[in-house]
Amino acid sequence: MSANPFLDPALVHGDLYCTDDRLAERTRALRQAKIAGRNAAQVVIDLLAQRTSPGAVMLDIGCGRGTTTLRIAAGLRPRRLIAVDASSALLDTVQTRLAQADEVGSTVCADFHHLPLPDAMADAAVAAFCLYHSTTPAAVVAEIARCLRPGGVAVLVTKSLDSYAELDQLVQAANLDPDAASRPSLYESFHSDNLVNIAATHLTVLDVLHEQHVFEFADATHLARYLATTPKYRIPPAGGPADLAAILRERLPVPPYPTRSTVSYALTARS
Repeated sequence: MSANPFLDPALVHGDLYCTDDRLAERTRALRQAKIAGRNAAQVVIDLLAQRTSPGAVMLDIGCGRGTTTLRIAAGLRPRRLIAVDASSALLDTVQTRLAQADEVGSTVCADFHHLPLPDAMADAAVAAFCLYHSTTPAAVVAEIARCLRPGGVAVLVTKSLDSYAELDQLVQAANLDPDAASRPSLYESFHSDNLVNIAATHLTVLDVLHEQHVFEFADATHLARYLATTPKYRIPPAGGPADLAAILRERLPVPPYPTRSTVSYALTARS
């Protein structure tokens, strides 16, 4: 088992994404805590809109629950939209969300190291918050580049190594995981500091943005909802988020509990 759960294939293809529930709850908890920072999916759309036109063929690689997929469909009106993920459960959610929004797109269940797509078939691609699941993210970038037509663009998105570091300190202070502050960042393989170098292995980097997002967990219950769904820590099993909240309430200072994350975007192109 890898020391980093985001790089452990057994977890990535098992507990982390075998259903929609865990990712959905983590996303909800973060969204409710957010007090500053642009919507990441909208930033992606704004970057793509500079370089694409309606009627393009677009890929959403590592699409997760389809938040960016929906924005692409509604905001850019592609002729063809393909959402790719290794989790069939998450792709079921994508299809449901597209149908509910009356948007059209197809899904492909695949490992992003080996995309089952033709060469030079896409005008644009997105890989948002997914490449840190690979020990060789440059190999994924190579696959994305292969699928782009010459002149096609891709937006790659990740986070900084120190994202949510304040939560490490809280978890350690509460003695839930004494090693929380020394555990590797979930984003260690693909992060804000190596984004450009990895992107440039197979694509031309046109623009880079780094934006700070600020979060504030309102109380112990809110924080517990997030901690119960993040795989970073080794928190002993409890009765659920309610029991975890009770421990946090007893051991931590009074809320709120702030934290920060840097979100980084690389707008790139195939030569």
